[in-house]
Amino acid sequence: MILIYKEIAVENFTTIPQAVLAGADRIELNDNLAVGGTTPSTGVLQETTKYLQEKSIPLVEMIRPRGGNFIYNDLELKMMEADLFQAQKLGVDAVAFGALTTDGELDEEAMEQLIAASSGMQIVFHMAFDDIPEDKQHDAIDWLVEHDVDRILTHGGPLDISIDETIDNIKKTIEYAAGRIAILPGGGVTYENCDEVATSLNVKELHGTRLIDLV
Repeated sequence: MILIYKEIAVENFTTIPQAVLAGADRIELNDNLAVGGTTPSTGVLQETTKYLQEKSIPLVEMIRPRGGNFIYNDLELKMMEADLFQAQKLGVDAVAFGALTTDGELDEEAMEQLIAASSGMQIVFHMAFDDIPEDKQHDAIDWLVEHDVDRILTHGGPLDISIDETIDNIKKTIEYAAGRIAILPGGGVTYENCDEVATSLNVKELHGTRLIDLV
């Protein structure tokens, strides 16, 4: 049995106490996981922050105003900024977001705006990374490293492809990142296959909704 640091993605507050009891190391709080997660409500965020701070469990908040693509207009960026300031105020440990241009590259201007609003919190570039064309991913990693982003969450390809088939892509990403930024594999990682995934990628940290058996 490998010791894996488990980040559990949850929807709302309901399963958090159970996940913490079952050994979650970090919680990623979302609303609407059916669309890949969106920003949770302020009420849910307040209660979750309070609860997890008492338990000394770090909290990552998803900052995403809607499902669909990661191309945001000025109004949506303004909403995301307001959510980031709210997270700061509540003492959230980390925030997860990503912004892309219409051709699938990093939206550097939008990212700079969101990073500036995230002062004092860890920053995770979420699975928008997997929407970046493969030949542009190395540039994206370099940019994120330069801008002090802490982690990249990746499945290594489209989510409808099993992680067994994307392992090689994740390996390449980890190799290129070379410890400059943490690469957090997720999407289809469960309590049943997590040891195998961690071993083949040589990672100690994984992300998923089913990393812990909550049944």
